[in-house]
Amino acid sequence: MKLAICTDAYGNLPYTEMLDKVKSLGIDGVEMTAGGWGGCPHLNRTELLNDPAKLKAFQAELDKRGMEISALNCSGNPLSPGEMGEKHTTSTYETVELAGKLGVKRIVMMSGCPAGAPGDQTPNWITSTVSWPDYMAPALEYQWNEVAIPWWKKFVEHCKVHGVNQIAIEEFPCMIVYNPETLWKLRNAVDPIVGINLDPSHLLIMGADPIASARALKGAIYYIHGKDVRIERGLADVNGLLETKPVTDCENRYWNYVAVGCGKDLQWWKEFFSVCHMVGYDGYVSLEMEDLTMTMEAGIRTSVDALKQTISV
Repeated sequence: MKLAICTDAYGNLPYTEMLDKVKSLGIDGVEMTAGGWGGCPHLNRTELLNDPAKLKAFQAELDKRGMEISALNCSGNPLSPGEMGEKHTTSTYETVELAGKLGVKRIVMMSGCPAGAPGDQTPNWITSTVSWPDYMAPALEYQWNEVAIPWWKKFVEHCKVHGVNQIAIEEFPCMIVYNPETLWKLRNAVDPIVGINLDPSHLLIMGADPIASARALKGAIYYIHGKDVRIERGLADVNGLLETKPVTDCENRYWNYVAVGCGKDLQWWKEFFSVCHMVGYDGYVSLEMEDLTMTMEAGIRTSVDALKQTISV
């Protein structure tokens, strides 16, 4: 496995300075946001799609440093009703076109989450039993069979046209694909080009064991996010893991995204990567830094140090 980093962590730096900073950490892979909710600080999608000279210059900066794009990230909600869905769908399709021009074979994204019924204007993440109330089952039927699967079948064909052969879906809470079972449901209904961006932090906050999840995802792991979470003792014990407070309210949240090694210890991470390698994954592990309990630089260096000690090579 090789180490990469999602470059939004260095969104305050210009493109070339960011590349030099990442290189100084001993990292040669960069994951860049290109659409969806991403800040896209280092990549102007429209500009690169329409100006061959700027596209060439953009690629040249990577080449001369011996670096490569591990993935283009366009995480958003393309299945949302209304303006958001339209905007994210457009940026997702354009990200695929840009990936084709750059020779990038993998994109990272989220599955999306539709409304619960035709005419609704707000996405509806349904997690309760469909046994009761009786409107749950029809809502899931609508979301999967009338919105999600048709959208994804069409999108997969677009990816194939542009040479993208891996769609790594992040199993993010509030999306219809949020665990291994729902990933397999979409993949089996659509195409094997659909796989997972295995982010252990999201599984942990839903009470799953990412090491067991990795075994269940054999053959479908297309990317891994190196991202940790800490279940806050004395708070989660009382209130559980469902959390609605803003991520900035770290002190009072039941869980927080933290630097790698500040939630699970290094022994856990060694086992996690060992199992991922055992089931066939030998690609990039991309650091996604969202720790607000320490400075960005401290979080990055803590995580890089932990990941270099634990990833399977």
